[in-house]
Amino acid sequence: MEPSDEVHDRQQVLRYRSVFISDVHLGTKMSRADFLLEFFKTFECDNLYLVGDIVDGWALNSGFYWPQDHNDVIQKILRRARKGTRVVYLPGNHDEFLRSFGDHEFGNISLTDTIVHLGPDGKKYIVMHGDQFDVVINKMKWLAHLGSWAYDFLIYINVAVVKIRNLLNLPHWSLSAWAKYKVKKAVNFIGQYEENLSNYAVSKGVQGIVCGHIHHPNLRDISGTTYINCGDWVETCSAVVEHLDGRFEVVMWGKA
Repeated sequence: MEPSDEVHDRQQVLRYRSVFISDVHLGTKMSRADFLLEFFKTFECDNLYLVGDIVDGWALNSGFYWPQDHNDVIQKILRRARKGTRVVYLPGNHDEFLRSFGDHEFGNISLTDTIVHLGPDGKKYIVMHGDQFDVVINKMKWLAHLGSWAYDFLIYINVAVVKIRNLLNLPHWSLSAWAKYKVKKAVNFIGQYEENLSNYAVSKGVQGIVCGHIHHPNLRDISGTTYINCGDWVETCSAVVEHLDGRFEVVMWGKA
């Protein structure tokens, strides 16, 4: 099942059972925290899963960048937790410094590497960032950092493209996402990544897996296992929502 291209009504407040968000990369100029703040205004939920790379520790280590809207995102999350939303933070490779704390509970906020989400129909889904299945991240971290630098450079070019498209009143579109998905090796990597995570879900005896990491939102069935990727808030501006009946949907927050 491919993600819907529908742009949701920003004035309508919807009720979801769960919302899954990953790869916001707060602390970088490429983060579309402004879009995420818009999205937060449109829903209420019982469970909010932060599926890794919410804060970009790699970028903050090389130079501090933290504008007001990045701070606002953190405040929105903390406010939801105070008001009773169950918030689960699952660190990724860019915010791996949080993994050193292990499993912790801070009021209504849980910090853990992986968790099993139980749907209303009894189906179980492993939730994790997914970098654990990236060979480059785990075996050649220096190459991962080099790739991150090259990716950031492409994103900076993309910022200019976005500004031009905004002036022309055109929908949100990502040059970096387009370039990445046109490269055969990247397409092959994405396919293998999805297969590997689905196989992991099968090995754990669950019915599906929710992840992030590769900035490629998707919801598909792989040999009877549900694979769900949240996407990101740099290129695609997407999230995964679980409706009250347990149905999952990928929401694309493109600019109208």
